[in-house]
Amino acid sequence: MIPGLMSKLKKGYFVKGKFVAEGSELDLELKRELKGTDDKSRTDLKRESTELQKLGEDLLTLRAELLKRLELPDKLLEAIAEYKRITNFEGRRRLLQFIGKRMRQLEPATLDAIRVALVEQHTPSAQETMNLHAAEQWRDRLIADDDAVGQWVNTSPATDVQQLRALIRQARKDAKPEKPGLAPRHGRAYRDIFQIVREHLVHGSDVPDPLGPEDSFPDNPGADA
Repeated sequence: MIPGLMSKLKKGYFVKGKFVAEGSELDLELKRELKGTDDKSRTDLKRESTELQKLGEDLLTLRAELLKRLELPDKLLEAIAEYKRITNFEGRRRLLQFIGKRMRQLEPATLDAIRVALVEQHTPSAQETMNLHAAEQWRDRLIADDDAVGQWVNTSPATDVQQLRALIRQARKDAKPEKPGLAPRHGRAYRDIFQIVREHLVHGSDVPDPLGPEDSFPDNPGADA
């Protein structure tokens, strides 16, 4: 045996042919399993800390009304407000660390409430979904039917009629296939019409159903032709 070699060898044992050094993460994990303890490993704690840090960063994007509903500690709310106010990189970095530390001090129920609020923020409401569908229907009808423009303008007089008609002309032009058999293209005008209609649906006027009780598109256009 080479002098000093034994002192350099790590103490440990073999499990299923794998050497486990004493004091290693695997050694601690095996001992916890043997004792039947639920203590978290350093790996688990690090992963949890990283997740809470990310949750704190996501919290910075939460809308004001949802943030207020959470009733978070004043120190955390002050840090969030300060982060949004300043632009200094180092200052923001320090605040992120502080926010992450505060997140680790919150009760599990509060953390769950934050997660729910973030999901709610990114989930369209029933009204938003209805507005999107109505905007899509109005866009398609405006492009397909000249009479629809008059009806839209009558109920949404704030609309820039000249701009809307120009976009409709361009959308119809864009929709013509370059070659026979190709699918129609949808350009910027197609998207701009949608945005104009959606803005009016969201912010104001009493716009009627784009299809109407007696004016709906048939399921199979041309079937009666």
